[in-house]
Amino acid sequence: DEIGVIELGMSEPGELTVIAGIAQIQMAVITNIGITHIEQLGSQENIFREKLSIQDGLTEHGILFLNGDDELLKKTTARDGFETIYYGTGENCHYRAVDVRLENGYPVFTAVCGDEQVPVRLKVMGTHNVANAMVSLAVASVCGIPMEAAAKQLAEFTGFQNRQQIYHTGGMTIIDDTYNASPVSMKAGLEVLNSIEHSRRRVAVLADMKELGPDSPRYHYEIGTYIAAHPVDKVAVLGEPAKEIARGVREQAPHILVYEFMDREPLVEWLKTELREGDAVLFKGSNSMELGKVAAVFLEK
Repeated sequence: DEIGVIELGMSEPGELTVIAGIAQIQMAVITNIGITHIEQLGSQENIFREKLSIQDGLTEHGILFLNGDDELLKKTTARDGFETIYYGTGENCHYRAVDVRLENGYPVFTAVCGDEQVPVRLKVMGTHNVANAMVSLAVASVCGIPMEAAAKQLAEFTGFQNRQQIYHTGGMTIIDDTYNASPVSMKAGLEVLNSIEHSRRRVAVLADMKELGPDSPRYHYEIGTYIAAHPVDKVAVLGEPAKEIARGVREQAPHILVYEFMDREPLVEWLKTELREGDAVLFKGSNSMELGKVAAVFLEK
């Protein structure tokens, strides 16, 4: 093998410096500065600083790939001695997606780098995957893989289990996105749900988002506000923090039916009586909420 791709997960201060030093990487990618793990790190600014410490493990003449659409990252450059490459949709990006559109939920766009233009069609849903695709193409290109060849491989990628996997079963469309949840990924999952065409009803089954710190109620409430602006037909929430999602929906869009559950079993029984052929259903929540077990009941059917 000539290339290894490693995910360096970080949730505590100082953690990334240690593992980046062990990995001894030639290239580093930072996809965004969100609020996952804000409970441990205290603020988005702290998350920003910690993520940039991935450079502690970059070898000489290393390259830092940054999301040029992220509000914090697009104003950032790598340390002296390292190269910065931006990717995304903005004019500031070295690798840029243009003419972005969704076709039945699947992104279609043109990847541009200098004078090169390559059509890209993905088999994973949601506009958030445009940025993921662009950095994949950027890294591949820097490694000497032609963008056109890389784009053909991307067109075959269908994602991973419990990460926005789309199933058609029992006459329903089920989106299993239960691996984990943050405010950004929750909104992305809801976008995918709303992009499913020809569905009789759209049902969002949402569980708690963990590790969001003292502002957790506000982040959950904002998901309810997002649903009000991007309405679905019914919402079911699981867990105590998720009640704030329900409150946000009820206050901002009282016409949307909302149901609250504290345990998985009653939720499963409700879904068995509620779901119908033609429905599109999103299952989304933090991994510890085990919402994947709920989705599995209907996938087995």
